[in-house]
Amino acid sequence: MSPNEAETLEWLGTSYKTILKPEDSGGAISIVDSTSPPQSGPPRHIHHAEDETFVILTGECRVWMEGKERTLQAGRSVFIPRGTEHTFKVGGSEPCRHLVILTPGGFEGFFADMAAGAFAIPDHMPQIEDSAKRHKMSFTGPPLD
Repeated sequence: MSPNEAETLEWLGTSYKTILKPEDSGGAISIVDSTSPPQSGPPRHIHHAEDETFVILTGECRVWMEGKERTLQAGRSVFIPRGTEHTFKVGGSEPCRHLVILTPGGFEGFFADMAAGAFAIPDHMPQIEDSAKRHKMSFTGPPLD
């Protein structure tokens, strides 16, 4: 793999490609290009160490943040400050491609752990929660229905 070529990871039907690694920014930021299948999304959670920005490139995504929900179409973005309970769910019948911008960088290691272990929810929650704890994230509730 060339220095400019990023590896694509797969977990639960979602692809993750880190296009800016934290070591390329002195740890300040990382950017993950992600494509999620229709109707997919994680359980509610909190990132304790980093802010997260979603930039929707294709499709649509329902974003829930501390009890408020909105739908984002391609070309829209949302900023999620660290410590904020949130989740998302891909809407419609098409995949949603979005950039996940993490400041500081480092959380993308969680995606690498999940892909390497091929962990499933809820079958492997102890392993998933162990990685989440190492990456300073906690789960707080169910995914959007």
